[in-house]
Amino acid sequence: MTAAALEARLRAIGAERYHHRHPFNLRMHAGSLSRAEIQSWVANRYYYQTRIPLKDGLILAKSGDPAFRRGWIGRIHDHDGTAEREGGLALWLALARAVGLDADHVAKLSDVLPGVRRACDAYVAFVESHDLLESVAASLTEMFAGDIMGERIAAFEKHYPWVDADGLRYFRSRTVQAPADARSGLAFVVEHARTRDDQDRCAAALERKCEILWSLLDAIEHAHAAPRFTRAAQARLDDAEPLVVLPERAVKLSGSAREILALVDGQRIAIEIARAVRDRHPDVERVADDVHDFLDEMVKLGVLERGAPA
Repeated sequence: MTAAALEARLRAIGAERYHHRHPFNLRMHAGSLSRAEIQSWVANRYYYQTRIPLKDGLILAKSGDPAFRRGWIGRIHDHDGTAEREGGLALWLALARAVGLDADHVAKLSDVLPGVRRACDAYVAFVESHDLLESVAASLTEMFAGDIMGERIAAFEKHYPWVDADGLRYFRSRTVQAPADARSGLAFVVEHARTRDDQDRCAAALERKCEILWSLLDAIEHAHAAPRFTRAAQARLDDAEPLVVLPERAVKLSGSAREILALVDGQRIAIEIARAVRDRHPDVERVADDVHDFLDEMVKLGVLERGAPA
């Protein structure tokens, strides 16, 4: 492929798969998210922000070119900050304060959803296990970040006036940084992806990164949905051996499954169910994570479905 054709292919991936199309982002920009959903997104997305310098450090370690490293290290400075200016991590915590969260608590990462944690860790693992070219290609979601940041600023100013304007500084900084980073990253990929195999690997890397960003939002959206039993599921929670009967199979319940499903009423959202179980078992490590994972598994099995709170 020519350089122009490769660039067009990469941009087409973003137009089709970037998370600007995710229902959660669409609702955010339309102004239909609740205060709790905004706060949850800010708290969970901070975990992604903390992973960015880690993946950039891995990328630096893969290059033997001093010129490349001198250019790329600026991305770490943009997120970690320098002695002279705040970085993206500090600006994101300012956003946390602006939406009414305790920034110190957000920084502890104690309430990060398991699906968000897995998605972000998968990005770091991808960069760790792939070569420099694929790692840089995965970062090319920045080609689309500038536009979404502009939309986000307008949406917050219009629909969420309760958010302190100071908190929007992160978004404003990325309208400048992301396009600049994208230009240098794209130039590197176009220059070094000279065979069709390399070009295909770059396209696949960008697709994978889009999937990761999408799954991050899936986890947040699912946490704010209210699980309910499907019409086909008959729960027998009071039996000596509790189970859920489906048309072609039965799902046996063990451990705390009965306790979790007893809280499923179509009104409580998943976060509320997880918090209720955590409050009952404060000494069990990551019990809230286990609840979210269990509810996800029940949806996959057809026992539960997600919807708006009744």
